[in-house]
Parts: sequence; C-alpha cells; structure tokens
Amino acid sequence: MLEGSMVALVTPFKNGEIDEPALKRLVEFQIKNGILGLIPCGTTGESATLSHEEHHRVIEIVINAAKKRVPVVAGTGSNSTDEAVSLTIHAQKAGADAALLITPYYNRPSQEGLYQHFRAVAKAVDIPIILYNVPSRTGVNMSPETVGRLSKIENIVGLKDAAGNLRQTAATIAASRKGFKVLTGDDHLYLPLLSIGGCGGICVVANIAPRETAQLYKAYKKKDWNKARRLHYKLQILNDVLYLETNPIPIKWAMHRMGLISDEIRLPLTPLKKNFRPQLSAAMRKFGLIR
Repeated sequence: MLEGSMVALVTPFKNGEIDEPALKRLVEFQIKNGILGLIPCGTTGESATLSHEEHHRVIEIVINAAKKRVPVVAGTGSNSTDEAVSLTIHAQKAGADAALLITPYYNRPSQEGLYQHFRAVAKAVDIPIILYNVPSRTGVNMSPETVGRLSKIENIVGLKDAAGNLRQTAATIAASRKGFKVLTGDDHLYLPLLSIGGCGGICVVANIAPRETAQLYKAYKKKDWNKARRLHYKLQILNDVLYLETNPIPIKWAMHRMGLISDEIRLPLTPLKKNFRPQLSAAMRKFGLIR
C-alpha cells in the first residue's frame, strides 16, 4: 500500500461544475490500466480553485468509485493549519486510505513551523499522512532534517518529493526512519528516485499513460533494468512536453485531445496556448496515444 505507480488525478469540469461522470470514468480508466493509487485534490486536481464543498465532493466520488480496489490518498493540504485539519478529518470520515498534505504556501513558515503544522494535523486524525514538498510552488523547502523529525510520528508515513534534487532526496531517506516511504513528485525522476531508495511516484503523466508508469514500477521490482530504462525514456517523450505551461494546463489539454475530459480549466489558469498544441500532439502521436 502507498507505493508504486500512483496518479495525481485531474479534476474534470463541465460548464463550470465538476464533471462527475467524467471523474468516475477516469477512476475506471486508471484502475483498468494498473495504477496502484489515486490522488484527488492535489495540485494537478486544481485544489486551490475548489470550494470546500467541491473539494469534499471530489474526494467522495473518487473513494466511492474506487471501491477499495486501490488506495485513495486525498489531497487535504492548506497554508492554514486549521483548514488542513478540517479537510483531513473530512477525508478520514469519507473513507480515504491516507491524506497528502502540501507544505503551507505563501506564508513561508520556518522549519519549526512546518514541523508543528504537520504534527498538529497528524494528531487530529488516525489515517496515514504523506507529506508533500514542492518548493517551486510553495516558496518553502522542507529540509531532510525536518522530514526526519516528522517521520518519527507514527501516522506520518511518507513524503511526496518534488524538490527536484536527488542529493536532497538521498539525504531525506537517510534522515528518516526505516520504512518511511519516499515517492517522487517529479515525473522526470521516477526511475532515478527508485534507484536511490524511493518506493514509487505520484505522477502527472499517469493521467494519460497509467499502463506505462505501472509497468515501469513492476519492471523495477522484478529487477528487469533494461525494460525499466526503456519505459523511463519512453515516458520522457511525454514528460518533456507536459510542462510547456504550468501543470495541469498541458495534461488537461492532452486528456481532452484523447477524449477523456472536456478542455475546461479554472481561472487563473487558461487552456494550453495554441502555439504549444502541435508540439504536445506530436509527442502524443510518437508515444502512441493518438493518431
């Protein structure tokens, strides 16, 4: 549980509302193609633009649609500790298997502030908690020492590491308790992180290539290094174009191109610029997702 190939789910919209049928279809699409975990209401799920009611609803839909076939890790982070506690309590009551909490953004807490924030949330619930460090988004970088301290709290079980620094990741693994799970939040580093002691990835690219991300993990676990490397470089075809603009702009457009969802995205994000669309389409053709 809570390792291997997991997907940072998008939130599909239609006419300004959550497209509930499309969201349920996405859950089936992911599970059918071998994904090992579903993460709704993260960065890729545009959680910052969801009302509390919508946030709760998305998590409930995914939990109900998954039917315990794979773990659901609900995104419940906030830059307000009280709000993060409230969202995480709801996720627990709704039946989430775990919660993913981003470091508080904008207010830029100290390392002690980060520790006390996550400690407060962990004390309020019983479900496992995965920390999420993405300094390029939040303006704060959680140090290996702070993660190590937090790993000693029983229900803080892992870290989604999107710092993009394998040296820091290695230091984090070394500082954390045995059995603490470190997953990549940077799709480019999925295989490299596995090779230094990580246990999987929460991937954006899995929204359109769940089978390949799952196969890569399986190949790695079987020590089929050649197959794992082949899949790594194949996935880079997509990873190299999925950040032409801010995530989730390109991935939502790619999913629309595949007929999975509408092209709606919420302001302040806007649909993928037209000049980027041929480049993304070409990569999808090369990968075999579209004709």
